[in-house]
Amino acid sequence: MPIFKIHHITKYEYDRPVKESMNHIMIYPFQSTDQEILQHELLITGKPEVYSYVDYWGNKIGTFNLLSPHRELVIESKLLIRTLSPEQLPLPNDTFSKDVESIAYNDLHLLELERVSKMDAIDLMQQYVSNLSYPGKDIRSIVEDTCKFIFTDFTYIKGITTIESTVDEILEKKAGVCQDFAHVMLELLRMMGIPSRYVSGYICPNKNGMRGEGATHAWVEAYIPGFGWAGIDPTNNVWATNHHVKLAVGRDFTDCTPVKGTFKGPARQSLSVYVSVGYEDGETFEELTKVQLEKQSANELAEIIIDTFAGQQQQ
Repeated sequence: MPIFKIHHITKYEYDRPVKESMNHIMIYPFQSTDQEILQHELLITGKPEVYSYVDYWGNKIGTFNLLSPHRELVIESKLLIRTLSPEQLPLPNDTFSKDVESIAYNDLHLLELERVSKMDAIDLMQQYVSNLSYPGKDIRSIVEDTCKFIFTDFTYIKGITTIESTVDEILEKKAGVCQDFAHVMLELLRMMGIPSRYVSGYICPNKNGMRGEGATHAWVEAYIPGFGWAGIDPTNNVWATNHHVKLAVGRDFTDCTPVKGTFKGPARQSLSVYVSVGYEDGETFEELTKVQLEKQSANELAEIIIDTFAGQQQQ
């Protein structure tokens, strides 16, 4: 089973000192039988004490407070991990919507992950659903065909969407990055009665042609009776196996944001994210991304404010 060495640095810089920086981080590997954490080191500016807990979805969350004035905040994660999933998932092809309905009826967790979000383009989405599903079609085929549809009909383009782009906006552009494709796929599967959840993590393809390396990646997990949660990646049209490292799961990106928090001070901030993936054959892929943040007005900068920042868009 492959071992990956992942180095992830989130760096905030401010044009003047800020203080009382409260932060919420989700950069811990997800605890599951599909991956083995060999080593994980977390380094943060000022060495604050990090308090951790497990949230509703089973994610490990870290929180810390940097009280003293500072002009830079660096959150550095050094991870050595072994993935244990097989190259091909042993998925059943004889499970159907009625099987999910009978299980989800008594499971509030699954029912929550079946709930469809409000959107203007519901008629267009319903057209997609009618082309992807029909009575008697098994769940595995529905999930695979939905993944293939998004991979084929949507264009992978960086920079035309943001972390706040809605499904309606993504449908209008028919383009985006992994985060956008995951959100569209989630809504389609939920409209077909299949509980589905958003997954945040890394992709480690080692030059095999898959997209999304060099940043946090996003994909989808669908609930398949007889198997459980099966990951599938619409950005690459593949089932998620031992090239995917999972950090967090939830209803959507807001449940899995790698870094978010608040600080006090009239400062402009800039964000850069560095991710490198090292492979057992000695190859290393690395990328530094400058993230566009919302600009602040002159009026805001004239007074002490509480500013909010969030983790980078997943590619």
